[in-house]
Amino acid sequence: MDQSRSVFKKHSNRRSFLKNGALAAGAATVGAGILTGGLSAFGQEREGGRLTKGDVAILQLLLAAEIIETDLWQQYRELGGVEATGSVSQPYITSLQQLDGDMPQYISDNTDDEISHVAFLRAFLKSKGHDPVDLKGFFNLLPSRVPGVPQTGRLTNLKQLSVDTSWWGRYRSKENPDLGAKDFAQAVPSLLGGQFTAIPRDVADLSDANRIQAIADTAGFHFGFIEQAGTSLYATLTQKVTSAEVLKITISIGGSEIMHFQVWHDKAGNANAGNPVPFTVFDPVNKSTVTFTDLTSNQPESLQANLIMPEPTDLIKGLPEVAIIRPTGPGQIDAVGAINGFIADGLFIGQPKEFNELLLDLAADADRAERES
Repeated sequence: MDQSRSVFKKHSNRRSFLKNGALAAGAATVGAGILTGGLSAFGQEREGGRLTKGDVAILQLLLAAEIIETDLWQQYRELGGVEATGSVSQPYITSLQQLDGDMPQYISDNTDDEISHVAFLRAFLKSKGHDPVDLKGFFNLLPSRVPGVPQTGRLTNLKQLSVDTSWWGRYRSKENPDLGAKDFAQAVPSLLGGQFTAIPRDVADLSDANRIQAIADTAGFHFGFIEQAGTSLYATLTQKVTSAEVLKITISIGGSEIMHFQVWHDKAGNANAGNPVPFTVFDPVNKSTVTFTDLTSNQPESLQANLIMPEPTDLIKGLPEVAIIRPTGPGQIDAVGAINGFIADGLFIGQPKEFNELLLDLAADADRAERES
């Protein structure tokens, strides 16, 4: 059996295992909704105008990613959005507003966008006769204990993050990771070296002025991390789409993700703005120390806060450099790369291993899709 057939058999067997209800209790309710209507990304074909199997796999993976984004953004909104203004979490909102006075509105708007993406992708898949991916069996993680926060199960963990801020240096660099470039400058190196919360966990977090500012600054960089993944993911998977209708969807929703990233890219750089003294805070819960420096002055180009538009880089060797989204190639922030990035970020700490395996299966199917002529 060749390698591709072996991989296909592995993923098919795992989905059968998941479908037959053999998961642990927290995942047992997922059921047949995790399937792509019984289709695989292999052997692409169309019957009577139906979507190709590859297009279905792409949409299922994007839906799963949007469900994940919706869950995390709802957690940010209930503590830092306009709906939370004047509530117990006001110190968090005030700290977020150190990045930009309109942060509560931006957070709420971003959340509304993600909710709309989920609703649309679900409805579209159903309209084409496919059961949308269903992650309801995994909403079991504990929420913030700040008074007023609904004590319902969550899909993502925002309290133990290891945030990779290399997207910051990547967009300021003239190099392209799709062509082998590596080691881009981290905006906040210490955020990758420990575990940090991006939301107040309880009133103790809200009562410590330095701690809550560090939490808000962490959130600011995490916003950009999440949305740069969506920006690259949509651009990467769009290259594999066959249907003109699906192409319209991925280009249109992908454009929304780009707008999100541009906003958060701009706001994150205001952490500790105007203060030449590095801002260092120890998290007594996660036992991690983070340091924010002033990125608005006396910085090299690779860290300069107001350089939020991508520097021109090589796209096709032998042609002029061009400003582009990056990366958009296989093996970078493709489907598997995006999910692995979320896992490394700590978003799924507390989830059973079957959850990560399910997401990686969906991602592998999407990455194996091929555009038909």
